[in-house]
Amino acid sequence: MKTFDVAIAGGGLIGASIAFELARAGLRVGLFDKQEPGKEASWASAGILSPAPESPAMITLVSLGKASMDLYPEFVASVEEIAGLDVGYRAKGTVEVLTSQQAREEMSTVIALHHGLGLRAEPLSPDDARELEPDLRDDLEAAVLRPAEASVDNRLLTRALIVAARKSGVEIHAGAGAESLWIEGEACKGLIAAGERISAKHIVVAAGCFSAQIHGAEKYAPVRPAKGQMISLVCPDVKIERVLWGDEIYLVPRNDGRILAGATVEYKGFDKTVTAGGQRKLLSAAIELVPALEGARVDETWAGLRPDSPDHLPILGPTDLLGLVIATGHFRSGVLLTPITAKLVREWITTENVSADWERFSPLRFASTHKQSGATAH
Repeated sequence: MKTFDVAIAGGGLIGASIAFELARAGLRVGLFDKQEPGKEASWASAGILSPAPESPAMITLVSLGKASMDLYPEFVASVEEIAGLDVGYRAKGTVEVLTSQQAREEMSTVIALHHGLGLRAEPLSPDDARELEPDLRDDLEAAVLRPAEASVDNRLLTRALIVAARKSGVEIHAGAGAESLWIEGEACKGLIAAGERISAKHIVVAAGCFSAQIHGAEKYAPVRPAKGQMISLVCPDVKIERVLWGDEIYLVPRNDGRILAGATVEYKGFDKTVTAGGQRKLLSAAIELVPALEGARVDETWAGLRPDSPDHLPILGPTDLLGLVIATGHFRSGVLLTPITAKLVREWITTENVSADWERFSPLRFASTHKQSGATAH
């Protein structure tokens, strides 16, 4: 029987970053994934690093996002150094483009909200915006520069992180996904992966939208997949430096010249079909924001499955089962929250203290609901 200090279910950015942190802290770590690690949501993302809330419900996530942004430069540097690979980190900011008739009022509201949350935001006139990004549409009314934001090539980061984790001593078991938690009484003793019992003092469930399919974890991690379709465009005539954020679209430049356009949010189960309707929506919005993209070549299309929780917030922290920690449900913020998630889980496992308040994200907020619904069903 394999024995570890920590067994981690899920080998995407979240699972691999936790494994990397714990191995560097001197623990023996096993990482278990049902396929080649890093090929699900981590592979499919756009890699935007923005703690700005997309809706009022997400404001509670801002402080965690800011803490993770602060960690990113050092996190990237350590991963790149150990892996010997570049991760495409671009700290060039975001331009949020406003096109409605109330754009100026909207701009003032956006800036006031950002400043109230301790986030940097600066007003841009149409001319200022086009000076920064000349290919933007002519009829924009106002824009906001969010200078402290960044992006990372999530595919490069995932690959580098897995290499760095392995070099740091993590045992990676591809094709051996966790099927069940191994529970005895009030304690989680390990995982059952590929039919084999894996013994560990600490178990971390970080299997993204598949976390709820691990028997025993579903009451703590009631996540469901939220499909996001994406397009990669190549257009030598268009030069975008920053992330561009519009009403219906975001555009993310890569160091190799590609421009990523995304992303839909669809609840279609585990279906990853790329649809004509989804692609039309993205292409229309992309061309509307940057008209010269009409001449772009479609380089690649794909869809990924984000892990969404019932309240759209991460599920993060210890459970009422001794040894079991959950780290999933990051929804649209998984890449952003990777460094802080890894840090907090490492702190909890090594010291049982954490440097940020994560109580709001506790898995126990769903476990109690699960018990009540179970009682009702009986």
